[in-house]
Amino acid sequence: MATIEYLRTDPDLPPVGVVDRTPITPVKKAVFAAIAVVGAIAWAVVAFVRGESVNAVWIVIAAVCTYIIAYRFYARFIEWKITKPRDDVATPAEIYDNGKDFMPMDRRVLYGHHFAAIAGAGPLVGPVLAAQMGYLPGTIWIIVGVVFAGAVQDYLVLWASTRRRGRSLGQMARDELGAVGGVAAIVAILVIMTILLAVLALVVVNALGESPWGVFSIAMTVPIALFMGVYLRYLRPGAVGEVSAIGIVLLLAAIIGGGWVSETEWGADWFTLSRTTIAWCLIAYGFLASVLPVWLLLAPRDYLSTFMKVGTIVLLAVGILITMPVLKAPAVSEFAHTGNGPAFAGSLFPFLFITIACGALSGFHALVSSGTTPKLLAKESNARMIGYGGMLMESFVAVMAIITASIIDQHLYFGMNASAGLTGGTAEGAAKFTNSLGLSGDPATPALFTDAAAEVGENSIVSRTGGAPTLAVGIAEVFSSFLGGSSMKAFWYHFAIMFEALFILTTIDAGTRVARFLVSDALGNFGGGFTKFRDPSWRVGAWLCSLLVVAGWGSVLLMGVGDPFGGINALYPLFGIANQLLAAIALTVVLTIIVKRGQWKWAWIPGIPLAWDLIVTMTASWQKIFSDDPKLGYWTQHSLCQAAKEAGKGCLTAKPDQVDIAIRNTFIQGTLSIVFAVLVLIVTAVGLWVCAHAIRTGTVSSSETEEQPSKIFSPSGFVATAAEKDVQKQWDALIAEGKVRAPGSAHVS
Repeated sequence: MATIEYLRTDPDLPPVGVVDRTPITPVKKAVFAAIAVVGAIAWAVVAFVRGESVNAVWIVIAAVCTYIIAYRFYARFIEWKITKPRDDVATPAEIYDNGKDFMPMDRRVLYGHHFAAIAGAGPLVGPVLAAQMGYLPGTIWIIVGVVFAGAVQDYLVLWASTRRRGRSLGQMARDELGAVGGVAAIVAILVIMTILLAVLALVVVNALGESPWGVFSIAMTVPIALFMGVYLRYLRPGAVGEVSAIGIVLLLAAIIGGGWVSETEWGADWFTLSRTTIAWCLIAYGFLASVLPVWLLLAPRDYLSTFMKVGTIVLLAVGILITMPVLKAPAVSEFAHTGNGPAFAGSLFPFLFITIACGALSGFHALVSSGTTPKLLAKESNARMIGYGGMLMESFVAVMAIITASIIDQHLYFGMNASAGLTGGTAEGAAKFTNSLGLSGDPATPALFTDAAAEVGENSIVSRTGGAPTLAVGIAEVFSSFLGGSSMKAFWYHFAIMFEALFILTTIDAGTRVARFLVSDALGNFGGGFTKFRDPSWRVGAWLCSLLVVAGWGSVLLMGVGDPFGGINALYPLFGIANQLLAAIALTVVLTIIVKRGQWKWAWIPGIPLAWDLIVTMTASWQKIFSDDPKLGYWTQHSLCQAAKEAGKGCLTAKPDQVDIAIRNTFIQGTLSIVFAVLVLIVTAVGLWVCAHAIRTGTVSSSETEEQPSKIFSPSGFVATAAEKDVQKQWDALIAEGKVRAPGSAHVS
């Protein structure tokens, strides 16, 4: 039996796919066995060795070894048993190629776009805050969670959407679960999406506010991306390596130039923008990125930002391997048990799994995997690399984040992440507060905080909550240790701040476009004149839906920017719960699809992470709704603030003149918590009923679109095999002769 099969759909064309069934060689088996052994040793050190001798290098080794084994074996197992990709069947990108929303994209560029779109604030901020409970619980959840939950969800949603002409998650829920479950899913997804986008945008606004360096550098990525899009589509189609090199040079120039511009009088004047101005700029950018052709701005900009994202994280990993920093955080802290940590309230279960909103499992990813990515996927076999592999890369980002938070002085960590109400906002107050926590090491002094601030070029770093500044301090600590010394620490700190803003911004543009698809699909269900909305590339519908989306998250963003005490800041605690509840909806949908296809014996693959996610999120929701602890319960906070208003006093952190805002915010938080939980329970219950009915009756059904033969070629993995390279040469020759077109460069609309 031949080990390599060539897939053909037209006798006059080269093969459209290559299936390699070559058995794994003894040498490769030995290599994978060695990786598994090294990974096991690293895990043993991380999990069982205590004291100040534990090195961060072991976490890096454990993570990388686990990712390699998981991608090679577990992801491949899912591919064999469930997705079964067929490269002789055309994907939606090929069928509906219109140069706007649908087009077959080079798998490497698409990987960059997908990774950039899913990797936002969650893998950066969440793990930093979770380090409050020690490095071990967060590390385990990030690595094990992504292998069996997060990457599985992303991969299966991408597969399901690709088989359904790129349908959104909400529309797939409507098709698979019926009217009740579908409507509940669509409403929940749209409301959650609005909050997620507003929270992500607010993080960007806070990072770029009064920062001319960051504003200039990030603004320059837009014209660079436009140039790359035109270059790749018209000037040099298919020259991905060439345009990548140009893009990297221009990006580095923008970063370095940002530092120079910020020091000039005119640069400081032009690019020092208020938070409100930046918010309006983000709203305008989100709208434009949503309606412009995907090849022109969105995909090349996300691909461009991936170089900075992946490059910085890989460089950070290399720095850790070189400098070998010791973990100063304990394996498990007392706050994991008491639940009264300064960074956030709540015990290890369930709030660790809520705080790490991305990196292990993220519902937002399901929207991207059923939004832009399936409309750009050239071949079904690319889905494993992009869906599963892309999530593994985000998990590695989260691992780097928790390491950076765990290697800095723990007094400094808690002084930065405790609220100003606890530290007084001063170095003296921070020293006094952190010394009261019983942390290991020498007692803190005010000089610890003033010196640390001076080293990174800031006036103060006390109570710089939210996780992002702490991550920047950790990155600066590692980079300055082997690149430039302490004199470069301020540069690396501000570089990290800009890196975080760029990291998060790419989720805004892709998220807005994904939300546009959701609204378009939802409106198309009304029938009649609304049927035109079923075509996501209908220009009138695209503009209307984009306006609705940016009006939704933009109004909440402006409320938060204009009212720092309330607005979206009050909704931030809902971010983690909402994101994980969204994952429950996604896992329910793919579970239902798998069972209805007759693959019920593999239902445990999405079923186990679904069960765990529901246990975690419903427990967290219950505590947020019903807890009588004012640090946790929204309605308890609401009652206290109402009583405080009647007494003319302040409430919690609100002053007497701010109590009305606190009452409003706690009401919104409590109400949304109930709404989210109820909607998700409805979706899950309907999904389980549909699954049970399918199993009981033995009915096999599928809403997949009719198959059409493919007429294009793309290698399966990131690096083409020898057989794939030979086939690619045949296609390149036909393209050069003008007999066929290069995928993704067919139409100019």
